[in-house]
Amino acid sequence: MLVMTAACSSPQEDIQQWMDEQSRHMAGKVQPLPDIKPAEQVSYVGYDYPDPFRPAATAIDLDMPASEFRPDLTRRREPLEAFALETLAFVGTLEMNTEKIALIMFQAPTTGEPAGQSEGTVYQVREGNYMGQDFGLVAEIHDTELTLKELVEDLNGEWGERVTTMALKDPLAEEASKR
Repeated sequence: MLVMTAACSSPQEDIQQWMDEQSRHMAGKVQPLPDIKPAEQVSYVGYDYPDPFRPAATAIDLDMPASEFRPDLTRRREPLEAFALETLAFVGTLEMNTEKIALIMFQAPTTGEPAGQSEGTVYQVREGNYMGQDFGLVAEIHDTELTLKELVEDLNGEWGERVTTMALKDPLAEEASKR
């Protein structure tokens, strides 16, 4: 008779019975957490060390006086300072009352140049004017060359002077050589 009763019972009852038996022998055991020890506080003493993300100043640099070259950021910028020096060409000179005037021509624009300027525009420049993007002061104008004194910043943030010369270019000869 017992066999018949077992045969008529549903499969879920067998599983439920087995689960009940197993759960009587199970006891949940969780290991206790370890004691948390407070972290030792350490004072940061690196405030006086040099910044690792800036170029290091050498001992020689520290002994040098502050640079005498600095751009005057308060003066009004001149039109030719908006252009890279590579886009400007020295194409001639004029002389008015013993003053030499250089003729500077704007060449083909490159990316980043101010819009609205057409190729071939000619500007008059006198000694003391500025041109180029490195604070280039026109120092001397001669018949065949123009001398600029540019101010450039080095990796240490110091300003230095760079002398640049522009040789006289013949725009007609250059145009003929392109053909």
